[in-house]
Amino acid sequence: MADWASPSARRIRAEVFGTFAREGRPPSPEELSAKLGIDRAEVLGGLRELHQVHAVVLAPEGDAIRMAHPFSAWPMNFVVSAPEDDRLWWGGCAWDSFGIVAALGEPLEVLTHCPGCGAELRYAAGPQEPPDLPGLVVRIPRPAADWWEDVVETCSSIRAFCSHEHAERWIARSGSREGDVVDAERLWALALPWYGDRLDSDWAPRPVDRSQAILEDAGFAGPFWELPR
Repeated sequence: MADWASPSARRIRAEVFGTFAREGRPPSPEELSAKLGIDRAEVLGGLRELHQVHAVVLAPEGDAIRMAHPFSAWPMNFVVSAPEDDRLWWGGCAWDSFGIVAALGEPLEVLTHCPGCGAELRYAAGPQEPPDLPGLVVRIPRPAADWWEDVVETCSSIRAFCSHEHAERWIARSGSREGDVVDAERLWALALPWYGDRLDSDWAPRPVDRSQAILEDAGFAGPFWELPR
């Protein structure tokens, strides 16, 4: 599927994800221009191409990267760190934090807090190791068909809770939409095939049918999990 974007956009995507993986941040358009030997206008055009196919999310001004799932350029609710050194990344949501584990292919530690009680939640996960915090659940508030209406808001609201009880009490107290509350281990299992290819040099957007199959294979089926066509 080499024609999903221009050659320069594909090179930009690879450098964006490589920089996130190495440094926990996105490169600026000026950095991309210098690194890839293309002018800034071509960089901005390539970033717009990537935004259109949901390969990256641009800031509202269109001249900076806001997210490149599973990585976030700005502080959000999840800090993902490497226990053996000082590398760290911002995960946009609970799912994305497992996605960083999947993309990097190594055990990492996740730090967040439970909206229901404010308790710190710290847990480890790896490509073969599910999250090691018993009872951990994740609330998915929006149905799959609505995820990209405001993807930053969607990510911001996919939060981890100490338990089903804490999630249910918080939903009732806040008046938020119920959505779906799932065991964190199930979401970790989904993140592995969903995000495991993000650093591949030949990455291309998945067809919707393939993404739907990944959801269903991980046990996420039914109208709530139906992707837009």
